[in-house]
Amino acid sequence: MSTPISIRLNPDVRETLQAEAKTLGIGLASYLRQMAAKAARDATRARLRAGSAAVATHIAEDRSARNFMGEWGTPGAEG
Repeated sequence: MSTPISIRLNPDVRETLQAEAKTLGIGLASYLRQMAAKAARDATRARLRAGSAAVATHIAEDRSARNFMGEWGTPGAEG
């Protein structure tokens, strides 16, 4: 369930966002929701990529981590 929030926008910012929303055929509130949802997805993806990069760096730099990955590896056809 969504939760309402309140924000203050400068008039020129509001006009710009309102015009962009209008070109998309949606209201300002819908446009702001879409922008916020995209920003949240992008932030989550960036956090996941950073975590993956940290793991990859650790594996590349640590012999025991490389050995573990070599032993654990990818399952074969036999399961």
